[in-house]
Amino acid sequence: MSTYVGVFLALLVGTALTTWVAYIDLGAFNTVVALVIAFIKMTLVILFFMHVKYNKGLTRIVIVAAFFWLGIMMTFMLADELSRNWTPTVSTWNTILPFLR
Repeated sequence: MSTYVGVFLALLVGTALTTWVAYIDLGAFNTVVALVIAFIKMTLVILFFMHVKYNKGLTRIVIVAAFFWLGIMMTFMLADELSRNWTPTVSTWNTILPFLR
């Protein structure tokens, strides 16, 4: 039971730290710091509250598969987001097919 209380207190500290960092101007690093804190909190929840730390075998395979699937979905999302500004420039048919002059 003391492990759960310790993890709970660590999550509360992480939440307070996230709120505190949100009010500090770190420029572009605000998002990076917030994501690092969120990753640490996520790891605590997965390891202790989802009992992944104490289970072996299939549970760990499912967790690895879930993160693999998350990576695939993030790749597709970023590919879509980063390719939205690739609009072609509009030109006349004479430029595209010069023999139509």
